[in-house]
Amino acid sequence: MFAQLLSVLLQVSIPPSYGVVLPPKTNSSHNIISTSQTTASQVSLNSARLLQNMDATVEACQNFYQYACGGWLERHVIPETSSRHSVFDILRDKLEIVLKGPVHPFFISMSNHFWVTLKYLTVIQLDSKPLMRLIDSIGDWPVASEDWNKEAWSLEDTLATLNSRYHKKVMLDMYVWTDDRDSRRHIIYIDQPALGMPSRDYYFNDGNYKRVREAYLQFMVSMARIAREDRNLTQEDDRVVEEMVQVLDLETDIANATSPAEERQDVTILYNKMTLSKLQESFNLNGFNWTRFVRGVLSSVAVDLQLEEEVVVYSSPYLEKMNDVLSKHTVRTMQNYLTWQLVMERVSSLSRRFKDARAHYRKALYGTTVEEARWRDCVRYVQGSMENAVGALYVRETFAGESKTGKSLSAYVETLEELNWMDDQSKEKAREKAMAIKEHIGYPDHILEESNLKLDQEYAHLNFSEENYFENILENLQAEAHKTLKKLREPVDPDIWIIGAAVVNAFYSPNRNQIVFPAGILQPPFFSKQQLQALNFGGIGMVIGHEITHGFDDNGRNFDKDGNMLNWWSSYSAEHFKDQSQCMVQQYGNFNWKLAGGQNVSGISTLGENIADNGGVRQAYKAYMKWVEREGEELRLPGLDMDHKQLFFLNFAQVWCGAYRPEYASQCIKTDSHSPLEYRVLGSLQNFGAFSDAFQCKPGTPMNPEMKCRVW
Repeated sequence: MFAQLLSVLLQVSIPPSYGVVLPPKTNSSHNIISTSQTTASQVSLNSARLLQNMDATVEACQNFYQYACGGWLERHVIPETSSRHSVFDILRDKLEIVLKGPVHPFFISMSNHFWVTLKYLTVIQLDSKPLMRLIDSIGDWPVASEDWNKEAWSLEDTLATLNSRYHKKVMLDMYVWTDDRDSRRHIIYIDQPALGMPSRDYYFNDGNYKRVREAYLQFMVSMARIAREDRNLTQEDDRVVEEMVQVLDLETDIANATSPAEERQDVTILYNKMTLSKLQESFNLNGFNWTRFVRGVLSSVAVDLQLEEEVVVYSSPYLEKMNDVLSKHTVRTMQNYLTWQLVMERVSSLSRRFKDARAHYRKALYGTTVEEARWRDCVRYVQGSMENAVGALYVRETFAGESKTGKSLSAYVETLEELNWMDDQSKEKAREKAMAIKEHIGYPDHILEESNLKLDQEYAHLNFSEENYFENILENLQAEAHKTLKKLREPVDPDIWIIGAAVVNAFYSPNRNQIVFPAGILQPPFFSKQQLQALNFGGIGMVIGHEITHGFDDNGRNFDKDGNMLNWWSSYSAEHFKDQSQCMVQQYGNFNWKLAGGQNVSGISTLGENIADNGGVRQAYKAYMKWVEREGEELRLPGLDMDHKQLFFLNFAQVWCGAYRPEYASQCIKTDSHSPLEYRVLGSLQNFGAFSDAFQCKPGTPMNPEMKCRVW
């Protein structure tokens, strides 16, 4: 939708080390690109990559994904440690290798806090004593105890401890975030929780879901047995199994109370602001004291409740059903469940016998038979927990002394004029919102400051010990929880980066009307100064367009230019948006994924990402065509009988090359808001006439269907 905006970003907003080197203008008919700015070897490497990934035996107009990625799929085997293997995953693996080498000296020079954490991620973990202390801290695990005291137990206090001390949300998800209706302030949200298994489908459906469910119960029983053994208690197998079956029954009831993803797509319906007293009146939850719970969570950061504290409830249907759930199960079963939820997430930080107890469940869930190398676990943990510190490391390694520059977005949203389903009033509001989008490219400047004072302050509150690896993990969890909770009385910083620099991904925030392109994604095949602009626009250009379009998808469209949930649409345009979107819901809902047991993609749950994919490739192509108008057509790559337009679409498709294990496919089709990789390519290009023109696909062929969908 935003051709000039894309063009501006591609040319002026990328850090110099990833900067675009424009190929020379030419009108020549030679069949290879000039090497005046790009060496012949680099050109050959680009050609080789594209050719190796392709399967030229497939007709482009029959299945462009297989045509573009068939060679890649043939050459790549999913590693035993992975549930999916894709271009994205390979780039992430390479990024971790970059972080691995210099990570120790980096953290020594940055701060003792960082170094202690990293150092003790690489040692053999301690035995179960830290786990037993963790269990005691939340009121014991009845199934692994002979004298659990239910009289001293409180659901409100236990949930508050799990939330504020261990950043764990069970039964209820309470968190602090920007108020959807007032982007200047933070507010408390109450929502339905995540479940022990990936989605509610695992609790009810047959096939692989049933196999995972059985393995999950086995995992629960094994962990309870280990806990009893380490406390020198008799095994009493029948009792242990009986109690953990009761836990699974409770969790199944909770899962049944949750709303499916398809019913949670409209944030304007989810959003329900009320006072805490109104919350108590509306959702009693079998006598649950909401004030006690919320006060218990906030007391950990010394934040007092206001007299009429406001909260936003995202989960009214769930809360309405939970009254019956809580009245159905004993407090012993509830405490067994709460403790189990905390214990299962800490297995990765424990010794081998705990991981062995989990192995069958992991195999059923992901299809993997081997755990990742310990060093990768180390890097990923620190990367996730200290993203700015790791981002500084990555930027220093990959930006090698270069400075970063950026310019504001200032492009006119010209292609809105092409849309006949949107009236002038709504188009003008869309222009205003697009013009107001804030971009973050590469990394936040402060992470490279020489003194690193701000970076040190970010982690100064952590109190790590060189002897206690497990406790360091818990310290980090508490720090993450407190960091979020303390925001309740703080103003919103609209310019804060929502993700670190060492990430192979990109993001849009509707509450901030902000797009972020971390340094980690600014690399081939998405972007390189050594590859044609056709490839850059088909890669990073598509990503930019994708993220911008998120501001106008089925969720983003509900927020205005300032990040407030506000209806800026006319009734006419809103109705037509739904009509245009419904076309994509049906199109993608007809994709049948054999790898996931023949299930169809959910056109409803993936709608936002599908809108963004379609808008992204369409606007990147338009931006590239405008670049060609200014600079002239690019010459062909050696060995590839393809023109510049075809190369654009080829690289767009190849960034999505990838394969899944069947077990993970069954998970993704229920939990991923993105369509499977293959259908991200096929769906977008089937809707785009410029693709059919580029490859001369006849009307009625699979890649050029008569019915085409377009939102933006």
